[in-house]
Amino acid sequence: MIVGFVGSGSMAAAIARGWSGEFEAMLFSDSGSGHARELAGELGGEAVSNEEIARRADLVVLAVKPNKLEEVAPALDGAREIVSVLAVVPLERLRAAFPGAEHVLRVMPNVGVEVRSGVLCVAGSASPEAEAKLDLLGHVVEIADSDFDEATAIMGCAPAYLALAVEALADAGAAAGLDPDLARELVVETTAGTAELLRRRHPADVRKAVASPGGSTEVGLEALEREGARRAFEAAVEASLERMRG
Repeated sequence: MIVGFVGSGSMAAAIARGWSGEFEAMLFSDSGSGHARELAGELGGEAVSNEEIARRADLVVLAVKPNKLEEVAPALDGAREIVSVLAVVPLERLRAAFPGAEHVLRVMPNVGVEVRSGVLCVAGSASPEAEAKLDLLGHVVEIADSDFDEATAIMGCAPAYLALAVEALADAGAAAGLDPDLARELVVETTAGTAELLRRRHPADVRKAVASPGGSTEVGLEALEREGARRAFEAAVEASLERMRG
């Protein structure tokens, strides 16, 4: 099976790295940035034209800017299966751009796909082979096409917000006297363990389990509430949605 990436930016790179070694060949194109050649060199693929991707690839991952969809679509005429990671581009527009494709799937992944621990929201049609490849990248959730903006605001953007929280905690640990690398290691590993715990327990239950009455965690949580931490995260989601909706 051959996969082709039309667009070789950050998300295409994350997916391609997650799929490394899983395809007979990986093809990459770009609009002149040079990223296709870089990715091809890194992953042992080929930098080619959009037309060649349409001709050779069994699966085409569309990862251009949303406003470039209609511009690149004619060169992909004949592509059999399209997986689009274009933000804010609904299925109706994708199907109109690729009327000859057997399968058109809308996907919103997050950057965790690079290490096969991503979340991928999907809508549309995919072949069994494509579904199996997507399953390799992490947790796949089928959602309504109309829910993509809201889902993107919390799962697509959230890695950046969580990274900011980790950075802030590690910086605070360093300011308190820990070696900066040690502080970051402690917070990162704590985050990984907490994520696994949150698969099994409600966030409120985890908070209560850590924050014993009158203890240091409880006063820390009170400080976060006082400084508006919860409202800040809500505001981030609202701002992202406002931008997506134009």
